[in-house]
Amino acid sequence: MTLPVNKRVDPVFFHNKRSQLADMTTASCLLSEDQFRCFVCQNVFTDPVSTPCGHNFCKNCVTETSHADVPFQCPICQRMFFPKPELQVNTLIAELLDMFRRSAQRQNREPVRGDFFCRTRSNAFKIFLFCLFLIVSSQVKYGPHLKEEAKGKKPESPEENKLSAVHLEQLFTEVMKKEIPRLLIRAELMKAQRYAVDVTLDPDTLHPKLVLSADRKQVRCCDPQKNLPHDLKRFLYYKYVLGEQSFSSGRFYFEVQVKGKTNWTLGVAKESVKRVGLIRLRPQFGYWSLTVRNGKEYSGLSEPPVHFSLQSRPEKVGVFVDYGEGLVFFYDVDAAALIYSFTGCFFTERLHPFFGTGHNNNGTNGEPLIITAVRLPE
Repeated sequence: MTLPVNKRVDPVFFHNKRSQLADMTTASCLLSEDQFRCFVCQNVFTDPVSTPCGHNFCKNCVTETSHADVPFQCPICQRMFFPKPELQVNTLIAELLDMFRRSAQRQNREPVRGDFFCRTRSNAFKIFLFCLFLIVSSQVKYGPHLKEEAKGKKPESPEENKLSAVHLEQLFTEVMKKEIPRLLIRAELMKAQRYAVDVTLDPDTLHPKLVLSADRKQVRCCDPQKNLPHDLKRFLYYKYVLGEQSFSSGRFYFEVQVKGKTNWTLGVAKESVKRVGLIRLRPQFGYWSLTVRNGKEYSGLSEPPVHFSLQSRPEKVGVFVDYGEGLVFFYDVDAAALIYSFTGCFFTERLHPFFGTGHNNNGTNGEPLIITAVRLPE
């Protein structure tokens, strides 16, 4: 979340709030333990884990009663995942919680207005929390130039304009509940992007009617006059193509632009997948993929498939694979959001990036899939 350009932080705000901020330096705010409470047991996290949908719980709270043969359901958003994800301790949250506890033990905590602020020596954590404080501040009516004056009402006096600690805590808590999951997913995406690989499309696997760009970075449907030579590697009935590169260990990541398309499929496929006849895009047949139809109907092609919708349509999708851990993640790159994930996969042979353009649909799905260069975080 960034500070809107049309909502700058007015120096008057800080002048009027000096009495409230006098007890903390530029970024010495730290949340209370309430920010680290598990939704299920309402206790402070023990071995915190993050679900694929971005929510956090104690590990035992979401694993001790779950079974491998039934879908996993998030207790907060009710989203279903199958196969059941193998939840690992989220080291970032664990470190933040440990930092909070050590800071409280190491120093004499001096509560300020409801035990909301205390001191910490971690500069990075200070800056992080101060940025969130500014975000909250930007949402508060703190100057005479806002809506009340626009309606002809008398501007508030400095005393009336003071922000109570209770109000600040409520706003801060609301922002943190929304932003911490996003920040954690963004951090995971940035980490995944460091495993970016150069991917090109394999013309030998290209469906006969698909059109490949000269640099083998783009593919679109379709050229009805085109007739490629028969090849045992080629997809003959479905408009698919594999990447030339293959991977049998480690981690890899690539990004694909899907802007303007209403139908597409992305993922990875094992090298020996079936290319002719009826093809079922399921893990048991060697495909781990995400598909969209009619621009809004998303499906994670697990067994059974998981159907869902998104608030906004991704324009660029990132695909991350951890071969050894059996993970396949799909990200909305621009929103830094997790779209879908496969966990607990068992890979036994080389994997290729996998692409499906969908039908042209009279031009409504004529845009190409474009493999784009990954912009690494600075």
